[in-house]
Amino acid sequence: MRKPANFLIAVILLAVISVFLSACQVQTPTVPDKSTASKTLTIATSFYPMYIAAVNVAKDVPGVKVVNITQPTTGCLHDYQLKPDDLKTLSEAQIFIVNGAGMEAFMDKVVSQLPDLKIVDASKGIPLIKGDGEEGDNPHVWVSISNAIQQVKNIGLQLAALDPEHAAQYNANTTAYVDQLDALRVTMHQNLDGAKKRDIITFHEAFPYFAREFNLNIVDVIEREPGSEPSAAELADTIETIKESNIKALFAEPQYPAKAAETIARETGAKVYTLDPAVTGSMEPDAYLKTMEANMKTLEEALN
Repeated sequence: MRKPANFLIAVILLAVISVFLSACQVQTPTVPDKSTASKTLTIATSFYPMYIAAVNVAKDVPGVKVVNITQPTTGCLHDYQLKPDDLKTLSEAQIFIVNGAGMEAFMDKVVSQLPDLKIVDASKGIPLIKGDGEEGDNPHVWVSISNAIQQVKNIGLQLAALDPEHAAQYNANTTAYVDQLDALRVTMHQNLDGAKKRDIITFHEAFPYFAREFNLNIVDVIEREPGSEPSAAELADTIETIKESNIKALFAEPQYPAKAAETIARETGAKVYTLDPAVTGSMEPDAYLKTMEANMKTLEEALN
């Protein structure tokens, strides 16, 4: 009986030694296939409305990250000065989405130093409104919901061309978001096209495209540039215009102090309403839709 037991023990020892030696062998490391390795495509946007459009077009696209180079509270890029963090964010991106129409002209020198950066011009093909005198084209094209739809289409087409691997998803996202925008556009026209009053006074030059879409007449602009207080003579002229035109509504913007508008309202009896050009707000993808819906309700009250 002793011999079989010894034989069994020897067999077990050999098996254990074999397993141990196998575990100790040097394993050849697996080299990941570069073609399948995960890659991150960083898309930078110049300011808030471009970010909202881009996150809708690039929604759930694998390996794609959308970042905004300016703070969401920046507003329009009038006289904006790039900060070191802005430049760092831009330098790490492969694609840069801009509004165009002259809004980001101050970035031209920086962008020229990044030859590999691909530029997506959201305003491509959109007819621009000329500024007064020596002013350039008005860049606030996104404030018109029809122009916003065209910008989203432009972004979708250009991203699909630059990142063909995900073209189908960019196209699907573009279609889905455009459908939402178009549904709201129809509702806005249904509610605003029959408004009793058409003459409005706005805070600064953000609303010409919006006014053109809804057949509104901008009688006067309180501040041509945000933050530039009108002179006493300009205030007097605006007050006189309101009295002569019997305008009952002034439209200030939530991004800027409405001191001048409130002064005019006291002198004329007009009411100050808030009309949002969608240059700041929530970073949620539906933010532009909510802003335009709120503008529609404000105008319904003010113009009727």
